Amino acid sequence: MQDLGRLGFSEDQSSLLDVASSFCASRSPMAKVRRLIEDETGHDPDVWREIVELGWLGIAIPEEYGGAGLGLAEVVPVMEQMGRYMLAGPFLSTTLAAQAILAGGTDDQKRVLLPRLAEGAITTLALCEANDDWDLGAIAATATRTPGGTLRLAGAKRLVCDAEVATHIIASVLVEGRPALVMFERAALAPGALRREVIIDETKRSYALTLDGLEVSEDSLMDPARAASALHHIHLTANLLAAAEMCGGTQSVIDYTVDYLKTRVQFGKLIGSYQALKHPIVDAYVGYEQARSHLYSAAHCFNEQGVGEIATRMAKAQADTAMSFAADRAIQFHGGFGFTYDCDAQLYRRRAIWHASQYGDAAYHKAKLADLLL
Repeated sequence: MQDLGRLGFSEDQSSLLDVASSFCASRSPMAKVRRLIEDETGHDPDVWREIVELGWLGIAIPEEYGGAGLGLAEVVPVMEQMGRYMLAGPFLSTTLAAQAILAGGTDDQKRVLLPRLAEGAITTLALCEANDDWDLGAIAATATRTPGGTLRLAGAKRLVCDAEVATHIIASVLVEGRPALVMFERAALAPGALRREVIIDETKRSYALTLDGLEVSEDSLMDPARAASALHHIHLTANLLAAAEMCGGTQSVIDYTVDYLKTRVQFGKLIGSYQALKHPIVDAYVGYEQARSHLYSAAHCFNEQGVGEIATRMAKAQADTAMSFAADRAIQFHGGFGFTYDCDAQLYRRRAIWHASQYGDAAYHKAKLADLLL
């Protein structure tokens, strides 16, 4: 804690970290994580209601809109502990949606919608398309104005997280050739417009969305003048919170592996006594500490122009590298059992792959950093 304090680890962050750690540990034991994989919605509604009551959805929402008036730096410790215990639910989706409204919504949309999100109205983002481009400005879906004064949407989106349980969806579209964000009720979708996707991380829920034929009111359009900056903000926010979830997962998979190294006996000795296993697990821990330092550094300076983006991209790149390495070693060290579905190590490796596929992997962010640091 003392080291993180020099990076701006605040009293609010410390308090939220303690509460989130205790809450997630009790509400998301590994046996429950595995049970929820078989559940259609993928999360426990009772736990979601508790999260809403704790006020976590409003952490980064200003007080004038019913939130706590803190920032994303205070969301990070909550997200970290959710990742540590693999607590499933639409927290990340709804938090990103709130940030989209804050960054790109009109004054009326903020006044009406943000209090609802703070009170637990599940909302998600539909930004990814068939081109799988991590540049959120590479949009193919369109919204065309009709003579009746509505917007007719066309196109398709992929990897729309938690869409089946969301009340609203915010989609990126082109309006007269320019990027825009439009928000609509999930209930307005035609039957069959949502189709659940098979994804690598089975603890999460993702859907393909067809927009063809959907008509929404002009009021559904968010501020077009702020769309590009809003998409950039969403991109960085998503990477910051993904890095937090990955740091928590990295800590957990290292603990899981160390417990095994301290109990498994081979040739009359604990396998953790062998240098071939000790040294890599130390490397995994060093990588984790580096990732966590980058994470809280990014959280501290996130809103600083230029510096915040650099720190965030560094945090995501290091978190991706650290979790992938730690999970790989966990699978390897568990031997034949490590390659089975019953070994928890594979859940963490899947989580690392999932987050690498969302909003940019380590190589992508390093390439961006090369440009930013020149």
